[in-house]
Amino acid sequence: MRYELAILGAGNMAEAIARGVLGKGVFKPDQIIAADPVEARRKLFSEQLGVKSVTDNAEAARDAKVLLLSTKPYQMKEALAPVGAVMSENTLVISIAAGITSRSIVEALGAGKKWRVIRTMPNTPMLVGEGIVGMAPGELASGEDLATARRIFEAAAEVIELPEDKIDAVTALSGSGPAYFYFLVEHLVRAGIEMGLKPEDATKMAIKTAAGAGKLLSDSNDSPAELRRKVTTPGGTTHAAISHMESKDFGKIVVDAIKAAEARGRELGKHS
Repeated sequence: MRYELAILGAGNMAEAIARGVLGKGVFKPDQIIAADPVEARRKLFSEQLGVKSVTDNAEAARDAKVLLLSTKPYQMKEALAPVGAVMSENTLVISIAAGITSRSIVEALGAGKKWRVIRTMPNTPMLVGEGIVGMAPGELASGEDLATARRIFEAAAEVIELPEDKIDAVTALSGSGPAYFYFLVEHLVRAGIEMGLKPEDATKMAIKTAAGAGKLLSDSNDSPAELRRKVTTPGGTTHAAISHMESKDFGKIVVDAIKAAEARGRELGKHS
């Protein structure tokens, strides 16, 4: 059977993408196949999404129009080893793996075929239709290929096209970004508890504050700095908190941390 989309690696990000295209009617369940070695993930795709799931990567990729690579970066070579020989070079290959270059994917697929690869970096807010995706074409990918990839990701995300050498920065900023945000919320909750709030109250306040601030930021024409300024009365409580953060070089810590994530992405690419 010919599938519109084959997924190698049925993890959380692949689930978000699958839910997006199914929810928007881009594909029907019987047009998608997913391969994963973990039974629980196969069961989720088959029972919750109605998508056929298998253990064999080659079986999933053999008759696919589009192949989505969502395996772990360190597993990519192994995952692709049996695929190139059985898959048509007419199949468009889209990768969401951090650090893995389009050239290394072409080499891993091999088989002397002219593989068309698009490298992307989505993020998990795709699960709620609020994702952002960086997308870069490989050497042989066409405008039509980019349009196909856009159609898949725009079901649950906004897409930004950029050169491939910027994808590691995208990975560090928006790909990993939700984790930084959750980390901050964790510590808002912790602070509330240490100040005597009930854990459930501190959690609710922190989450609602974060969600509301995010929506205001998205809907407002003001910059993040301007919105912060509007909350920060000189000599007031917010000013005390911001001043303490600045005294600890909080801004530099954040920037350096994100640059460390970018550096790790480049390191993964060198070893792919």
